[in-house]
Amino acid sequence: MRDIRADLLAVFGAALRRVDPYAMIKERMNLDGSRLSLKTGGEILQWDLDRYSRIEVIGAGKAAAKMALAVEEILAGKISQGVIAVKPGHTEHLRRIRMIPAGHPVPDAGSVEAGRLIADICRESGEDTLIISLVSGGGSALLCHSYAWKDTEGLHSLTLEDKQETTRVLLASGADIKEINCIRKHLSLIKGGRLAALARPAELVNLVLSDVPGDRLDAIASGLFAPDESTYGEAAALIEKYGISRKIPAAAMKAIRLGAEGVLDETPKPGDPAFERVRNVLIGSNYRALAAAEKKARELGYNTLVLSSEITGEAREAAKFYMGIARGIVKYDLAVKKPACVIAGGETTVTLRGGGKGGRNQEMALAFLAELEAEPADVYFLAASTDGNDGPTSAAGAFADGEILLRGREAGLSIQKYLAENDSYHYFDKLGFLCKTGPTNTNVCDIQIMIAVPPLPLP
Repeated sequence: MRDIRADLLAVFGAALRRVDPYAMIKERMNLDGSRLSLKTGGEILQWDLDRYSRIEVIGAGKAAAKMALAVEEILAGKISQGVIAVKPGHTEHLRRIRMIPAGHPVPDAGSVEAGRLIADICRESGEDTLIISLVSGGGSALLCHSYAWKDTEGLHSLTLEDKQETTRVLLASGADIKEINCIRKHLSLIKGGRLAALARPAELVNLVLSDVPGDRLDAIASGLFAPDESTYGEAAALIEKYGISRKIPAAAMKAIRLGAEGVLDETPKPGDPAFERVRNVLIGSNYRALAAAEKKARELGYNTLVLSSEITGEAREAAKFYMGIARGIVKYDLAVKKPACVIAGGETTVTLRGGGKGGRNQEMALAFLAELEAEPADVYFLAASTDGNDGPTSAAGAFADGEILLRGREAGLSIQKYLAENDSYHYFDKLGFLCKTGPTNTNVCDIQIMIAVPPLPLP
């Protein structure tokens, strides 16, 4: 009998290989003598490195180490200094670029140290400095710089504890990543394009690996080098929308309110001189991963359908959506004929109500299992994060299918009870159906893969 779960993993693995940051930079960047070239898709950017007195490398994100490894190999000994912030475990052996382990998804002292050092590099750069920035998902937490302001009452600043508690509240609120980053940008000295302002007048190329649905540069890692169209007023409105004003630390709320009143300076907007010598280049995205996943599924003999790279909303609602598509395929061959492989990506959210352990992909898989319990079908599902860590867990995601449902019943596990506690990790861990890849050192959102097969085994 065909191992459908092995097919799910093969499709997911093909997606991961396509968005390997090391390979993508090696494909795009080349050094010929002193001339550095970078393919951007529609054009080739070039820099004569002899024109610069210093070449600095900075960055942050779960893919930063692999990106840095490629840049080190290409530039050899031309790098003056470098600092990147990485999630522990998401590392490579680097010789010239310093890696600083930092907290994720909640910032820690390492985040503060990395933020300070990178801000100093940018602040001390000159017109004859070339800065190469390496940014990927996770950068918002991995880089942290205390925000300070002065008013009639004196000098005020946000402590690391303020930033940590604000982050915890936002992650539990149900807000999506763009909304969370809107608030974080307005509580930071470096986010929301402010790092670009610090780096001026240096020339800067920012290589970006997107972990945000829609690939908006102002949202990825909270837009360190991109103009920010959001405002303090919008940040204040989001806090009210999710009813969290009493949960966010007083100092953070004061900064947001003062900004909304026009007392504090806004983040740099489109047209600001801070971006005159900045070039943002998107090197990888969820879409590219989905294309590779589809190609692999076809090679395995499946009829394929790629839905979208921008699936958002509550993970549980997304599970219902996928099951609705699955039932149409199983019963009527709607959308795509069996044997079918449906692929999608994006980044959903979880509104925490319980005290359990899990991530948005494991929650989605468990919710999918609940739908399967209500109406069994010959469908197999995998929801997984491309960075290898789903939420604060060591798993990338989880599987869901009829055998897992049966195993859970035999073990006396209640799906609804585990959902109520947001404890998807322990449900799947007890049964042995977590998807564990380890840190992948890439990060392009999440991928969901659903396979629907005829009642008889595939040949």
